[in-house]
Amino acid sequence: GVMEKLGLGPEVLLHENPRLIYARLTGFGQTGKYAKSAGHDINYVALSGVLSKLGRKGENPYAPLNLLADFAGGGVMCALGIIIALYERTVSGKGQVVDASMVEGLAYLSSFLWKSQNLGLWNRPRGENLLDSGAPFYETYKTSDGKFMAVGAIEPQFYDQLIKGLGLDSNKLPSQLSFSDWPEMKKLFASIFAQKTQSEWCSIFDQTDACVTPVLSFDDAPLHQHNKQRSSFIKNDQEEISPRPAPLLSRTPAVPSFKRDPFIGEHTEEILLEYGFTQQEIAKLYSEKVIESNKLKANL
Repeated sequence: GVMEKLGLGPEVLLHENPRLIYARLTGFGQTGKYAKSAGHDINYVALSGVLSKLGRKGENPYAPLNLLADFAGGGVMCALGIIIALYERTVSGKGQVVDASMVEGLAYLSSFLWKSQNLGLWNRPRGENLLDSGAPFYETYKTSDGKFMAVGAIEPQFYDQLIKGLGLDSNKLPSQLSFSDWPEMKKLFASIFAQKTQSEWCSIFDQTDACVTPVLSFDDAPLHQHNKQRSSFIKNDQEEISPRPAPLLSRTPAVPSFKRDPFIGEHTEEILLEYGFTQQEIAKLYSEKVIESNKLKANL
């Protein structure tokens, strides 16, 4: 209801421009019991059902930062909704309202979890399944220098290469999918990974299909050879590093800005002037705290 209070609700703006795509991105959506309630990523992940799947055996569920609901189920799905509405407009000539709920966006994003419940992938308690740290071949392991390796050797042919790289004999090991042996296999793998540095393990598993990669820190990721070869990270004029825009388009790739990120409110006045607001109107918006300024001041 925030936009309605400003007199800028969809009914008003769509009346002015019936072709307008009006996107509303919220945690709980525009209707329902929680529609007007405050919340954060952890609450939306919880309500979607996904949080119940995240966490190790015997531990509380944990929220993976604020990536799932805010950015994936929220921002990305809202952007997709806008694109879909724009495409539909080419047929109907009409705009519409996009009601992007982070709860629903994440729930839809997790359709794989819902659709695969009867495939035996998630029929065990949390932390004991194939992809939730239950399997010894889908896990992270600490190296002798305190770093970590990520293992994702699900398919048999990849698992064989993992076993070979670890210096083990597959004929002397239990079956890959012997659930009862997974805890002991994890201990065995952990003891072996702890004997070499991350760099040493990379020299063993690089250029193989064992699905074993280093767990890179933010400092290390831009320096990794693969990421450097693809220019996956960029540096701005303040020497700050961030990911390059993705995905990479062949004909019209995104051209990233190498300037520092603007401060909130830094260009507010400039933009309003471009749109025809007078200085008096802008001053009134400042006084009513509708907008705020954050202009850089010289340090003299």
